[in-house]
Amino acid sequence: MMSSFNPPEGVVTAQVIPQDQGRSYRPSTLGRTLVIVFLGLFLMGSLFVNVLLVAALGLSGFEPSKVREKHFSHNSSASDKVAILSLEGLILDGEGFAKDQIDQVMKDESVKAAVLRVDSPGGTVTGSDYILHHLKKMRSERDIPVVVSMGSIAASGGYYVSMAVGDTPRSIFAEPTTWTGSIGVIIPHYDAAELAAKLGIKEDSVASHRLKGMGSFLRPMTEEERAIFQQLVEDSFSRFKEIVRDGRPRFRQKPEELDKLATGQVFTAQQAKDSGLVDEIGFLEDAVDRAIELAGLDPQEVNVIRYRREPTLADLFLGETMSARLPHAEWDWRVLFDAAVPRPFYLFSRLPVLVDSGR
Repeated sequence: MMSSFNPPEGVVTAQVIPQDQGRSYRPSTLGRTLVIVFLGLFLMGSLFVNVLLVAALGLSGFEPSKVREKHFSHNSSASDKVAILSLEGLILDGEGFAKDQIDQVMKDESVKAAVLRVDSPGGTVTGSDYILHHLKKMRSERDIPVVVSMGSIAASGGYYVSMAVGDTPRSIFAEPTTWTGSIGVIIPHYDAAELAAKLGIKEDSVASHRLKGMGSFLRPMTEEERAIFQQLVEDSFSRFKEIVRDGRPRFRQKPEELDKLATGQVFTAQQAKDSGLVDEIGFLEDAVDRAIELAGLDPQEVNVIRYRREPTLADLFLGETMSARLPHAEWDWRVLFDAAVPRPFYLFSRLPVLVDSGR
């Protein structure tokens, strides 16, 4: 049995009231501040990520590509220049940084000689010929000597563009570890007919003529198609050898020697020198010295420069090394369609070309 407690008269008791009774909660000033800071940081982070993505995709691509000079050696205050032009990686359409460097030499009257630094396995027939054409035009219109310095590889199209030196003696230098040569033409083709049959895929194209779809990888190549492609290869191959004879007087006098070398084989630097494909074994500095000599310049009064790409937003945010590893904006469906187009290559490679140049 419960009994109630009544306090004596005159004694005041305290009444306990629950804390949440009769009170409505509102966020404190500190809480509101934290929410605002969090949202601000989130928005800033989102903006920063989007800027990086735009930079990685090459915002600078909307503007004409530019090059900048960087002092390489000798006298940085001299007025006469020797320019080092870089040709690196696959040669596809011939446009891009390689062409930009040539254009820069064309408009810079202070450039008295050029050194073409080649580190390329080659590329398309048309792209290689395009670069060679503009190099020869630069040499002729500017009336300057061109010397080639080969890096790790200067094969096929990389060797083709090296013929820009013309008849100039002692003008092609290969490093001791260079691979060069690979004089030949290839049209990549892959027969996936058996795989397609297993997957239940068959070609069902509608064409104006049976040869319109020649080269399809969903069926074996016919002998008629193979003969046509072979003739295309032979025509491009003949031009390759003609270009080599123009740049190597030795082979004009003895074309049979070139025929023995033009098998698509790559050669070491020493083998290339012994056979006349290159003139000297030496490094970039040796090629520069030869260019200075050919231009009749005073080594003490010449500024040797090297061209670099103008920095992009990706370079500024991520650094040039990191941004160079990011995919270019040219990676899209056009790349896949382009890879399916039969075309001849001056190329030392066993992989299909699935990248756009962007150079």
